[in-house]
Amino acid sequence: MKIGILGGSGFIGTRLFEKLLQCGYKPTIFDKVVSKSYPLNTIQVDIRDYDELQKAINDFDCIINLAAEHADNVSPSSLYEEVNVLGATNLCRALHVNSIKKLIFTSSVAVYGLNSEILNESARLSPFNEYGISKLRAEEVYKNWQELDEANNSLTIIRPTVVFGEGNRGNLYNLMNHIYHNKFIMIGKGDNKKSIAYVGNLVDFILHSLACKSGTHIYNYSDEPIMKVSDLVKLIHEAFGIKMRFRFYIPELIALVLGKLLDNISEISGINFPISEVRVKKFCSDTIIMGPDKCLNFRPQFTLDQAILKTIQAEFVPKRINPNG
Repeated sequence: MKIGILGGSGFIGTRLFEKLLQCGYKPTIFDKVVSKSYPLNTIQVDIRDYDELQKAINDFDCIINLAAEHADNVSPSSLYEEVNVLGATNLCRALHVNSIKKLIFTSSVAVYGLNSEILNESARLSPFNEYGISKLRAEEVYKNWQELDEANNSLTIIRPTVVFGEGNRGNLYNLMNHIYHNKFIMIGKGDNKKSIAYVGNLVDFILHSLACKSGTHIYNYSDEPIMKVSDLVKLIHEAFGIKMRFRFYIPELIALVLGKLLDNISEISGINFPISEVRVKKFCSDTIIMGPDKCLNFRPQFTLDQAILKTIQAEFVPKRINPNG
């Protein structure tokens, strides 16, 4: 099977490329940015340019689409529409013209919004921000493509929760970094629960989904157990060998007001602050995502304890880590 990874120069794409190589595939990266790790295996393509996209993916059997605008503060916000939705339209046209029948698309649990329920794939879809809206609209575009040839087209939509791991600079890394530098202050009581996903396990699941046949297949991805934020913070402290020192927290309402104020200042000054209204809402909300159905016979290779320790060992000064953590 000849596999192309669209958006393959990034954090998840690099790990996926490496895993595919290990499994005997010879994948190609398609990205507007040349991969730092695999420049010779990269073809520069912008998903917003249909003509170059259509030519680039000719003669491939499967496309794994990781390409997305996903940050909380993308500017201009129209990029969510251009990359995530119009990009999906371009890709579907290119798939159809090139008679490519297999597509794996990494969507997001953002399509569920700030939903306090326990979420499986049939849960109510109610995105609260432009990113989540664009991902949901992209899913619909891909479903329409699958229906063009229902008997042969294979569409797998994977909705990962917050992904972390070696090389990532996302939300969980920022939490680790604040704890490492003794700058962490809890926002809210920490009783809310968060699902997270280790990149090594997610990449294994993407490979696992290559076996999906024709039809539309939708899977959440998260690793177990689902922990309270306070328990996650405790686990990270223990992995560092750092004693927990915080004894107070900032009430959520006060943090929201501060986040809104900083958002207004950011809009005027162009400065990107680490605290924003959206980030506070996301941090303090429950995100309880049920992982993929066990009937898929997928078992993650790493536990969350192992994954957090592996990430810390790769990203932070080894002497600060408790070897017995």
